[in-house]
Amino acid sequence: MRVSVLGSGSAGNATLVEAQGTRLLLDAGFSARELTSRLAHLGVAPESISAVVVTHEHGDHTRGMGVFARRHGATLYLTEATHRACAGLLKGNEGVAFYRPTHPFRIGSIRVEPYLAPHDAADPVAIALVDETTGLRLGVATDLGRANAQVRHALSGSDFLVLEANHDESMLHGATYPPKVRSRIAGSHGHLSNHAAARLALDLLHPGLVGVLLAHLSAECNRPELARSVVGKALSGAGFRGFLGVAGQDEPTELMDLTLMRRQTAVQLSLL
Repeated sequence: MRVSVLGSGSAGNATLVEAQGTRLLLDAGFSARELTSRLAHLGVAPESISAVVVTHEHGDHTRGMGVFARRHGATLYLTEATHRACAGLLKGNEGVAFYRPTHPFRIGSIRVEPYLAPHDAADPVAIALVDETTGLRLGVATDLGRANAQVRHALSGSDFLVLEANHDESMLHGATYPPKVRSRIAGSHGHLSNHAAARLALDLLHPGLVGVLLAHLSAECNRPELARSVVGKALSGAGFRGFLGVAGQDEPTELMDLTLMRRQTAVQLSLL
C-alpha cells in the first residue's frame, strides 16, 4: 500500500491511495486540472484512478469531484446525504455509488471502512482503508471536532495515520476570524487542535504504527513546526520511533510505501 496526500488545508484536500493495482482518491477538493497536475508530479495518470471516495460535502473536499469523475471515468463513492448536499457539482452522468457509515465496502483490492465523524457537515465520515492482500491499514481523519468512539474504532490498529492537527489554541484565540467562526473551529463539530491531535495519536499508538502524517493545518492559526513539535513530543515520550510528517497545502507529499516503512520500523526496533 502506498499513500500521498496531494494537498491538505482549507484551500483543498485530496489523498491518493494505491494497493495491489487499485488506485483511488480520498476526496477531490482541488479542481480537476489541479488534481491531474498533482498526480502527474507523482507519475500517476488520472485515468488510472478508479474511484473517488468523498468524506463530506464541503468544497475543500469536493471541488473537483464532478469534473474529475466525468473526465477520467472514476466512480464517485459518497453517502446519500452528501450526494444531496453537493448535487450542484454533478451533471447526472457520473458513475455514482452510495455507501453507508459503519458498512464496509470494497474498491478493487482495497476495503473501505467509513465511520461517522463529529463535524459540521451533512454526513461526515472518518475512513480506514485496508489492503486486502497485506492487511495494511491506513486511517484518515482530517475534519474532526472531537474523537468519538466510532472514530477511535475506525482508526484503531492503523499502520499509518493521516490525522488532523488544525490549529494552535492560542493562535486561534488571537485570530482575525469573527467570534462565531473561532467558536465553530474550536467546537465539538469543528477541527482538532494540535494538543487534541496529540492526545488522539497517543490513544491510537500501538507497536505496529509506523507513521503519522499531520494534515489540514490552518494557514492562519498554525505552523507546521508547531504541530510537529506538539504531537512529536507526546509520541516520542511514549516511545514512538516511527515517521512523523506534516502535509502541506501547495504540493503533494512523497508517495510513501507503507510496506517498506513497516519493514524498516521492524529492523529499527530489532536493533534497540
